[in-house]
Amino acid sequence: MQSTIALESSVLVLNKFFAAVHIVNAKRAFAMLCKESAEVVSIDDGQYNSYDFTSWVDVSAFKAEYGLSDDDPYESIKTFSLEVRVPKIIRLVVYDKLPKATVKFNRKNIFARDKNRCQYCGKKVPTSELSLDHVIPRTQGGTSNWKNIVCACTNCNKHKGGRRPEEAGMKLICKPVKPNHCPLIQLKLGSNKYNSWKQFLNNAYWSAPLE
Repeated sequence: MQSTIALESSVLVLNKFFAAVHIVNAKRAFAMLCKESAEVVSIDDGQYNSYDFTSWVDVSAFKAEYGLSDDDPYESIKTFSLEVRVPKIIRLVVYDKLPKATVKFNRKNIFARDKNRCQYCGKKVPTSELSLDHVIPRTQGGTSNWKNIVCACTNCNKHKGGRRPEEAGMKLICKPVKPNHCPLIQLKLGSNKYNSWKQFLNNAYWSAPLE
């Protein structure tokens, strides 16, 4: 069970020039490492080290055998024969492009933008207990876009029904807007688990406003 959860951990992907490209889960990251299309980037004592999959397995085994700890702890995947650390950063060995500066309009980014909080009562709840609400209901001409979709808990969504907030005696905590930056990135950077990402995201691409 623990290994299954670890495989869903987020891994930052860099292009070959060490510029951030996107985020994948650990399962996808290991697939790229096994295909030799990527390598692990590890920051040890302030220095950058790169490892292919085989050498990363060796490093993981060595540190596990001797109980060596890190300032930035890793999760691990355990099998019958080995224990492999889940990398936090990988670098594509060929890809040199940057993604287009746009934020996809999807459920994951809406949840990240609203930080998993109901935008009516402010309660923070698990994603499974959140729904997406049209501020202006579709029956009243509301459309599905960044400025008209917010996270809502089950109780608030049920109370609001097919009405506008003011019609239901409710008020939005924050006005919904289109994010200027990838909300998932910003959410991850709020956790100490992803401290090693920060130096790769502190550049013009991630701080520039979207057109």
